[in-house]
Amino acid sequence: MGTVLIVEDSLTDMQILIGCLQKGGIDVLIAQTGEEAIATISRQKPDVVLLDVVLPGCSGFEVCRELKGNADTNKIPIVLCSTKGGEMDKFWGMKQGASAYLTKPIDQEELVQTIKQFIKSSDT
Repeated sequence: MGTVLIVEDSLTDMQILIGCLQKGGIDVLIAQTGEEAIATISRQKPDVVLLDVVLPGCSGFEVCRELKGNADTNKIPIVLCSTKGGEMDKFWGMKQGASAYLTKPIDQEELVQTIKQFIKSSDT
């Protein structure tokens, strides 16, 4: 079906996201920091990146900018995911190059639909 890299520092949220996406038939890679995410993507390119905004070290916004600024990774859709759900947060996330912005707590159906939509569009 496709592979998503989940970048999330909360183990509880990580487990929920993994279970939800695997139930939807999606393969999962994981990283707990922005730096780990960038290293993982350099080894194995996912179809989609599900990226928390608040991370130890570099933020999700910084990771998003870095991936979008790199010719090898700028086509990978990035779904930002955060407890910061204000209009300004969403606007800023999209300005960094994100393809979508979901707020926590995550609506699991919406998450799976959003990820599958980007996997399908990356197949074409």
